[in-house]
Amino acid sequence: MSLLTPDTQVCSWTQALDNPASLATYVAHGGYQALRRVVTGPVSGDAIIAELKTSALRGRGGAGFPTGLKWSFMPRAFPGDKYIVCNSDEGEPGTFKDRDILRYNPHQLIEGMAIAGYVLGARVGYNYIHGEIFDCYDIFERALNEAREAGYLGDQLFGTDFCFQLHAHHGYGAYICGEETALLESIEGKKGQPRFKPPFPASFGLYGKPTTINNTETLASVPWIMQHGGQAFLELGKPNNGGPKLFSVSGHVNKPGNYEVPLGTPFSELLAMAGGVRSGHTLKAVIPGGSSAPVLPGDIMMDCTMDFDCIAKAGSMLGSGAVIVMDETVCMVRALERLSYFYHEESCGQCTPCREGTGWMYRVIHRIEHGQGRPDDLDLLNSVAGRIGGHTICALGDAAAMPVQSFLKHFGREFEHHIEHKRCMDGTGRRMDGTGH
Repeated sequence: MSLLTPDTQVCSWTQALDNPASLATYVAHGGYQALRRVVTGPVSGDAIIAELKTSALRGRGGAGFPTGLKWSFMPRAFPGDKYIVCNSDEGEPGTFKDRDILRYNPHQLIEGMAIAGYVLGARVGYNYIHGEIFDCYDIFERALNEAREAGYLGDQLFGTDFCFQLHAHHGYGAYICGEETALLESIEGKKGQPRFKPPFPASFGLYGKPTTINNTETLASVPWIMQHGGQAFLELGKPNNGGPKLFSVSGHVNKPGNYEVPLGTPFSELLAMAGGVRSGHTLKAVIPGGSSAPVLPGDIMMDCTMDFDCIAKAGSMLGSGAVIVMDETVCMVRALERLSYFYHEESCGQCTPCREGTGWMYRVIHRIEHGQGRPDDLDLLNSVAGRIGGHTICALGDAAAMPVQSFLKHFGREFEHHIEHKRCMDGTGRRMDGTGH
């Protein structure tokens, strides 16, 4: 399977094909055959959902929830409007895979969404695209126009009664709109703030109607599963972790980029694909699933395989598949200060624990980094983080708290050293004088 490439890197796709995002290229490589077979078969929705369950396809946006199970929650017999929504609001620091699906293979996502519409009885879909990737939005719009003109979207597809309209919706760069209910609020023209759950989107979603929301990579996986079968997809990965996965590898590596590998691939192999840690340096730490995932020391990470279960057992999350690699030169206090500032800035302010707690954590970490730390600051940070996680409407509170807790757990000595000596532990001689480095 390949969402992006016939090889392991994005650049291989662009080198191998002329205009890879075009309809002509996609059709020449078997595109829209799965949609045609599903719609004209007809293949029952129950059979397709069963195939997805067999495939062990899990959500590629962060939570890793089984896709087939999620689709089964949709009340397909509901007589009114129902919606399919794709979450392309890729704003997690370190994550840059979904935008390359939009950039290089938008028709596979369109086909996946149309199949989802057929299965779940939805006649309209929306792709919510992050507001800071304008080129990807334009490419996706061109692909939509191509699909409409060719009869892959619209009324009476393939001469049947099935109709499916698909629209792109441009966000404005708010990280909170990556949360599925805030995304729905944004599409409806409201302020992007999360909703209380329940009710869940499957029963009360977009415009108050049943709605299924999936990540870009998740929906783009569906056509391949329909063509080759759920068992074949499962066998590309490992039990409970079907298929390949796109990993965005960044940080201190020689060849940062997107890499598609089977779930269950050893981290050491993925790191080698990315050229290894930059020359002359050693691995110190890895954030394996985007900035909200707990950090892991390098030695623990080297024993992990890249799948949901192994990373969870190690104490972190596979998340969106954003692998942030840090070598021995990184000051972990400074790294956490930057992460905490991001979550403080991106909090929507709806929940008191998140609104006040993210700012509190950032200010404490900031003063530690700038030589003004206090002996009780580490206990204070753990206390504040513990009062945020699990106490907010959405998971942004957890996303802000988990990095703080994991950095202190694995690299607490560095924080203690900053407080005691007003300087980093790395031997560079950097000192804090109250005004910064």
